[in-house]
Amino acid sequence: MIRSHSAVEATIRELFSFDKRLYFILLCLFTFLLLLIKKNFIESEIAAFEVLEEKGQMGIFHLISGLQYFAIPVIYLLKFTFFAFILWVGCFMFGYKIVYSKVWQIIMIAETIFLVPEMLKIFWFFFFETDPTYWDVRAFYPFSLMNLVDYETIPERWHLPLKQLNIFEVMYWFILVVAIHMTARKKLSYAYGIVFGSYVLFFFMWLVFYVIVYK
Repeated sequence: MIRSHSAVEATIRELFSFDKRLYFILLCLFTFLLLLIKKNFIESEIAAFEVLEEKGQMGIFHLISGLQYFAIPVIYLLKFTFFAFILWVGCFMFGYKIVYSKVWQIIMIAETIFLVPEMLKIFWFFFFETDPTYWDVRAFYPFSLMNLVDYETIPERWHLPLKQLNIFEVMYWFILVVAIHMTARKKLSYAYGIVFGSYVLFFFMWLVFYVIVYK
């Protein structure tokens, strides 16, 4: 049975009634800005990069960096489209009638949470660990399991999974749950079933697959 909107849900729906294309553009621009700051004010200050600069061997790194900037919207489009499909299939399996474009929108909005750890990472290397190595920067992810271990003592195949298991990923799950719950206007327990039975299940399957095939 479809339930009516609560006052809180009605308010949130009104706040989210914006131009979705504009939101996507702003998300890409903010991601671009964070990447620019990280590369120019953190990675470029690392001693190893300074040595390569002196030897005139930084061309390839600048090329890769340039490609990363231009790839931001493409990566977001592919990511949102794929994850939205997984979540949409989960909705269909539980009998939720949600159009694919709405699920795509939910994935896009939920992605915003992952900008927070990028900002925290920049803040950390700006004010606390001011003389990191390249591998220190790569291995660091705020509030992740990686921070509980010494990355130099564990096999590299575990680095990505340990970084992916972080508090922001868990928050992402619950944002999806609430968004699905509000969109379909049914029991919250069904929304948990959809998210954890589709996206979260796929997430852990992918981590296991990564560890198995990593070389």
